[in-house]
Amino acid sequence: MRICFKMRKFFFLLQYIVVHLRHETCEFMNKVLYIFAVLAILTSCAESYSIQGSSSVSSLDGSKLYLKTVKDQELKNMDSCDVVHGKFRFVGLLDTVKLATLYMDDESLMMPVVIEKGEIEIRIDNTGRSVSGSPLNDKLYQFIKRHDQIGNELNELSHKQSQMLLDGIDEDVINRQLSVEAARLAQQEDSLVTNFIVENFDNVLGPGVFMMLTGSYPYPVLTPQIEDIMSKATKKFKEDPYVKQYYQAANEIQARQNGLVDDVTQAPAVQQQPAPQAEPDSMQLPPLSLPQK
Repeated sequence: MRICFKMRKFFFLLQYIVVHLRHETCEFMNKVLYIFAVLAILTSCAESYSIQGSSSVSSLDGSKLYLKTVKDQELKNMDSCDVVHGKFRFVGLLDTVKLATLYMDDESLMMPVVIEKGEIEIRIDNTGRSVSGSPLNDKLYQFIKRHDQIGNELNELSHKQSQMLLDGIDEDVINRQLSVEAARLAQQEDSLVTNFIVENFDNVLGPGVFMMLTGSYPYPVLTPQIEDIMSKATKKFKEDPYVKQYYQAANEIQARQNGLVDDVTQAPAVQQQPAPQAEPDSMQLPPLSLPQK
């Protein structure tokens, strides 16, 4: 009887231990599963971008492409990929919407790309480039398309002038007529750029196109167009790092030119975007530049 009683106590103790261990194991597994569930939820909530690209330009094949963004006045790599048989792809997680520039190795293709949620598609050929598939990229490249149309019309004026001279039209008449046409197109361009920036003050397109516009100047200047934009600007636009520094530098330079402050005062440095030189009040969107191998 004593043996049976001891055995029974032993089995009860063993059963208690097993049950307790099962309970502890279940709690541990539940905690692990909870952690994995939280991580899965956080990962699913994080936005991601996917950019599919295609190119018919042979010089791009085998090259490395970079998406670069300006941060703290420095151009930094955001993502990179290789071009294989005319195809390339960028993918990653996105903490905030950014405006990037596409580079081949260390040479800029001068192609803006909005990094945002969605299936973005880049197309590059010898005649042009486009980015589509997300709201801001669609909006940006519709604007670029219209801007290019106005630019083409301006370029056609020189051909029109040559043709009119061949037709024997008086040169003074030609100049008066074409000057009116050039002024009309310049006003269209000015309105297009200004309205686009104003409509996009509070997203990346406003400061981005402002950077393209002002990047064509040799130093920060205050043109009537820029004054008009800044008079309408929202607080968010004015607080953009590039806009803020550019406007401050332009004001200080103008004050020195007007003799209101000493030349000893240094205007803050503003990192200008690489862009073709242009006359004030004229915007030159970056052309597609494809280095030949």
